[in-house]
Amino acid sequence: MPLSHDDITRFLKSVHPYDALTADTLGAIADKIEVWEVEEGKPIYQLGHPMPGVFVIYEGQVEITDENDAVVSHLGLRNSFGERGLLRDGNAATHAKAHTRSVLFLLPPDLVRGLIDDHDVVAKFFNRTRGERVNAHSLATSRIDVLMARDPATCPPDTGIRQAAQMMRDKGISSLCITEADKLLGIATLRDIAGKFVADDMPATTPISGIMTPNPVTLAPSDIGSDVLHLMMEKGIGHIPISNGGRLVGIVTQTDLTHFQAVSSAELVRRIAQAQSAKAMAAATAEIPQLLVQLVAGGNRHEVVTRLITDIADTATRRLLALAEDKLGPPPVPYLWLACGSQGRQEQTGVSDQDNCLMLDDSVTQDDLPYFDALAKFVSDGLDTCGYFYCPGDMMATNPRWRQPVRVWRDYFNGWIAKPNPEAQMLASVMFDLRPIGGQFDLFANLQAETLASASANSIFVAHMISNSLKHTPPLGLLRGFATIRSGEHRNTLDLKHNGVVPIVDLARIYSLQGQLTDANTRARLSTAEAAGVLSPSGARDLLDAYDLIAETRLEHQVRLVKNGAKPDNYLLPAELSDFERSHLRDAFVVVKTMQSAVGHGKGVLG
Repeated sequence: MPLSHDDITRFLKSVHPYDALTADTLGAIADKIEVWEVEEGKPIYQLGHPMPGVFVIYEGQVEITDENDAVVSHLGLRNSFGERGLLRDGNAATHAKAHTRSVLFLLPPDLVRGLIDDHDVVAKFFNRTRGERVNAHSLATSRIDVLMARDPATCPPDTGIRQAAQMMRDKGISSLCITEADKLLGIATLRDIAGKFVADDMPATTPISGIMTPNPVTLAPSDIGSDVLHLMMEKGIGHIPISNGGRLVGIVTQTDLTHFQAVSSAELVRRIAQAQSAKAMAAATAEIPQLLVQLVAGGNRHEVVTRLITDIADTATRRLLALAEDKLGPPPVPYLWLACGSQGRQEQTGVSDQDNCLMLDDSVTQDDLPYFDALAKFVSDGLDTCGYFYCPGDMMATNPRWRQPVRVWRDYFNGWIAKPNPEAQMLASVMFDLRPIGGQFDLFANLQAETLASASANSIFVAHMISNSLKHTPPLGLLRGFATIRSGEHRNTLDLKHNGVVPIVDLARIYSLQGQLTDANTRARLSTAEAAGVLSPSGARDLLDAYDLIAETRLEHQVRLVKNGAKPDNYLLPAELSDFERSHLRDAFVVVKTMQSAVGHGKGVLG
């Protein structure tokens, strides 16, 4: 597969940590990268052999196995591998082979070590790889309440075996828990029906209690996956009831364990990338809430969780663009699809709308516009089908205002900067979070640099942007309490989005604007602002710590909702938190309020 220098740099810009590097650095990396094409089933490297470098998957799937040929992981688009062996002793620590035909980028050892020495963001990434990264999908260490199926099917002990078998067939399950007055008496499986009822030719009137396993061993929701695995292996069983305080609350089966291991961001990306319709993609994106639960349960930091979830949205968008071109034909002129909002910042959680726009090459004509109208509708409708609902403010490429030639976009930004009225401030805030997703990336590069330079040089515009950023305030009340929502559907709750993470998102955008920094991600903006001298080290540490705590609290709240069968949202009842958690959350809000005050008084954070 012939790949150009530009193809490689564009791809690297979509892969962490290389997305944080400058265009010149990416260009230099691209010059040294080797492109490997590996046929299905062929080895890439073998355990104990010299490690050729770090690989990044451009296309295909790779299977990693250990010394016992046990599968460690399946990797897909944009995943990297080989770091561990290279950075420890230079030898491969696992086996790797192409699960499908694959195209890989190889970063040679000297290049990797040079990037680690010269770029903090790369060093942090690979340091996690060397031992600090948590396995997001560790079955053995995940709590059972993440693994189990809730509300297991039950029946009383006098239920006829034929009726019980019909229940299992109709529900598509392989076991029934036998209960009486909420007490678990036993469990019966399809194997029991075949091996006892059918094989022993029992009478048709035999009750289910006649073949059940009485007083089955149970586990608690707070136990972990290794307890399930060990018990199944020791007892030779495939179904374990889960009880809490003597009450049956769930069941774990071998099918549940298989499903848990199968749900990963890489697997969802693979399914979406191969989907032939938005409906097929929706079957994959419907598993995002479960992925959210697993990622958080696996101990991942919030910025890793949101990055992986955003990767899925990016893949869905690019796949829809490809399907649109298949349907409509090649585009008449180059275009670029960009995301803003949480997708633009790579901060999507379990609940997201779509915020996007289209930039068209300046050669576009009136006759070309119907094509892009149809393309925008196809993609936005597809994203809605996938669960990324339409933007309530119509900030989408389907709106002709946000589907324009680059020259019009340049006029937009220049106008907002020259006359920063309230609408201009709001629009500029949204558009400063733009991130290219699919199409001709070059259409945005010069415009972004020009806009940042122009905006940062206009002190009146910056002052208005600062004022706009202070409209979202942390929910601090009197006497060390919280200021909760006073009325409506979410009365007495904290809005962890608009009064939690958004104030920090707004501050980070201001620092990025002042320093002409190109990052869109909030955490990256804060770190880069510190490195650029826009934000003091102490201010950066305080704000990063506050952001981490608030963002983690938000994700944990969404996970609790998903585990309870509800849709994730951003509205937290303070009563859900312990006194310890409430105290620390309030301290985080105080940090944000203090930083807002410093910026609002023109003191910055360097004094």
